[in-house]
Amino acid sequence: MAEPGAAEITERPATGRVFEGGRRIRLGDVDATGRCRLDAAVRYLQDVARDDSADSNLIDPMTWVVRRVMLEVHVPPVFQEWVDAATWCSGHGSRWAERRTSLHGTEGAHIEAVTIWIYVDGETGRPKALNSDFFDIYGPTAGERQVSARQALATSPAEGAIAEPWPLRFTDFDILGHVNNAAQWGPVEEALSRIDGPRQAIRAELEHGPGIESGLDTELWWQAAEGGVDTWLMANGKAGSVARVRPL
Repeated sequence: MAEPGAAEITERPATGRVFEGGRRIRLGDVDATGRCRLDAAVRYLQDVARDDSADSNLIDPMTWVVRRVMLEVHVPPVFQEWVDAATWCSGHGSRWAERRTSLHGTEGAHIEAVTIWIYVDGETGRPKALNSDFFDIYGPTAGERQVSARQALATSPAEGAIAEPWPLRFTDFDILGHVNNAAQWGPVEEALSRIDGPRQAIRAELEHGPGIESGLDTELWWQAAEGGVDTWLMANGKAGSVARVRPL
């Protein structure tokens, strides 16, 4: 039976493909206190995933889209800190895969992350079955672990949530023509700033709906909840992404 995807922090495998990379936290990654923001951390997860796919000789390394991300931020990276990342496949379904990433920094940063990536047809954008080359490359670390791509967060704003305009910017859009995955964490950071919410020792989850394209009417809905915050980035009345942040 398939387990919920991107809902559990699994251990690093002893054998199989584990891709490693590193980077320094720069000025554009941090808030006014020097803490690496969630959107910047997720951008690095996206980058190291892309580097792994490109290095792996997958047939279609770019035809993956994110469905769900969960981060456990034990200690956030800070300005100028060097961060090492290790990433591997930790499970799969018929048309998606789960990717685990572990981040550790020279100043004590520690983030554990897990993401569901949907494999899509490059022409139609629809999910398609994983190729045999995927299992040749990533099968040893995924093993027999089956995960679902089912989303768990409520897609409608909670009663009492606050709504405000969230204008889309030219820089929010990527090569695929929709708001980049990492950019959709900007509203989460904004909501956390409104409640002076926690910035470390948190679990942050975000689920993506249909791609948010240019020209849509977008709003940020948010609500303080259980020591953290819930957010909904609504596009023409539909949830483009939904997030939940809670203390660990």
